[in-house]
Amino acid sequence: MTGFARESGSLSDGTAFLWEIKSVNGRGLDVRFRLPHGQEALEAPLRDAASKKLKRGNVQVALVMKREARPELRVDEPTLERMLKLALDVAARIPGATPPRAEALLTLPGVLRNDAPEPDEAADAATRVVLEMSFARAVDGLIASRGAEGARLAAILSALLDEIAALTEEASREAAGQPEAQRARLLENIAQLLDTESRSRIPEERLAQEVALLAARSDVREELDRLNSHITAARALLADGDAVGRKLEFLTQEFVREANTLCSKSATVGLTRAGLSLKAAIERLKEQSANVE
Repeated sequence: MTGFARESGSLSDGTAFLWEIKSVNGRGLDVRFRLPHGQEALEAPLRDAASKKLKRGNVQVALVMKREARPELRVDEPTLERMLKLALDVAARIPGATPPRAEALLTLPGVLRNDAPEPDEAADAATRVVLEMSFARAVDGLIASRGAEGARLAAILSALLDEIAALTEEASREAAGQPEAQRARLLENIAQLLDTESRSRIPEERLAQEVALLAARSDVREELDRLNSHITAARALLADGDAVGRKLEFLTQEFVREANTLCSKSATVGLTRAGLSLKAAIERLKEQSANVE
């Protein structure tokens, strides 16, 4: 299911952060993270936390962090003094050598130091707690976003089930006339093959047997019963409100199977027309079911 959520905040050192989570349809759950350097250790616990709340979807997670005040560089005076003395001594030994330049001295190892604070395990642990809690809120926001999308999707699925139910009823009415249509077709075929005298010698019982055989082969009551049963089951799944996407997808496969059999057994134009419309509606239901968690 599709959804999007953001969650922002700041850390105790003034670093601002922003979580962005978006999801699109997927058969299973695939969570991918894009974390800033130094926060890679968060991925494993956050993945576990997400899998407890989400069941399906391709989920993209991004964390952006921005430090308000960057650590400033400072000159290490004792090191600079040593490096300057060495540079002047070497220049004095070389006739015509120019005095050492300031920018060259600053590039020497140890002359410039970063005022960044030393690693603090307690501060790092506190940062992880803040980021994990804000991530949990972002996942809740994603769930709410997906829930709103799910409500719209439920209305679409319900309307499709109503359409399938109406087409199943139409197919049932059309199927009721199949035996008589087959009898008329059988008599018409016999009339084309035999003359009047020959037709009169065919026992009525024999004709009845042939019609009964054709009717048995084209009996679609079992398929119609199963379609109605699948409609009831699908509506129950929608009313359940849980993660039913996989179950619904499996059920649509059963819908397709029954509709195909119905069309293959059809002996009338009306039933064939209803069966094809039924297959089209079921295909739309199948496509929408792929969006359900």
